Amino acid sequence: MDGDLRAGAGARIWAREDIEALMALAFTELIFRAAEIHRQNFNPTEVQASRLMSIKTGGCPEDCGYCSQSAHFKTGLKASKMTAVGAVVAEAKRAKIEGASRFCMGAAWRSPNARDMAALCEMVGEVKALGLETCMTLGMLSDEQAAQLSEAGLEYYNHNIDTSPEYYNRMVSTRTFKDRIDTLERVRKSGMKVCCGGIVGMGEAAEDRVGFLLALANMAPPPESVPINALMPIEGTPLGDAEPIAAIEFARLIAVARILMPTSYVRLSAGRENMSDEAQALCFLAGANSIFIGDELLTTNNPGQDKDAALFERLGVRLV
Repeated sequence: MDGDLRAGAGARIWAREDIEALMALAFTELIFRAAEIHRQNFNPTEVQASRLMSIKTGGCPEDCGYCSQSAHFKTGLKASKMTAVGAVVAEAKRAKIEGASRFCMGAAWRSPNARDMAALCEMVGEVKALGLETCMTLGMLSDEQAAQLSEAGLEYYNHNIDTSPEYYNRMVSTRTFKDRIDTLERVRKSGMKVCCGGIVGMGEAAEDRVGFLLALANMAPPPESVPINALMPIEGTPLGDAEPIAAIEFARLIAVARILMPTSYVRLSAGRENMSDEAQALCFLAGANSIFIGDELLTTNNPGQDKDAALFERLGVRLV
């Protein structure tokens, strides 16, 4: 698995066969390799803590098959207007007190409206002034919108590719995989860092998980933050009856992501609520080093502060 170096970026270009070979390793060998690489780039006893707030919930025109916020599905979720700046700042203050170092703001849009940009930029400035890193996920961006957010001080923009290019159109029909990549390129061009990952447990095959990681790892450069979500099945969506991914297979995915993207934050995102302490510990051993804290992730449950505190005390891990 020698690979080539990406011209001008000093980063490896991975082949599909490289990732297939990693996936085929004995589990203990894979975890060992990932843990070694993790220790070369991060303090293994520290996990970065982010807080995610929904600043505009529901009514999204996209038809992502996993999402409770899509207007295409009857999930019982009511659409809301965008949250006022003051309320967002108040939530950011609480997040900082509870240990978050990054505050992420998400809106259920296909893309932001021009009339909302001033308020969004104000949110960025106010949250940044609290000493928190800032991240937003607002859907697709134009060049002008990406530039506005960057000038406002936004450090990270989240825009997930969701799954492999080959499986993508089975999950979403209202925008293409290329639409996702185009927005990510605009984010890079504007100077912001990229937060990009996806979801597993959506009925994808093993080769789709390989394709998903291949697409992420060969971005130039790879995303600085890589959220990997275990599907939280939502009643009323096409994936409401999906079978959960096994803990060992999820940890295997985390380990391969760590090897492919050694300097990226690999985040355990949605799905932690359904994971045992032992499953989460295995993922941290495999190289995960970021989580969302708080009781809720947009519209799904998340382990609360007390549960997380107890887990990390047992593990001897510190949230940063």
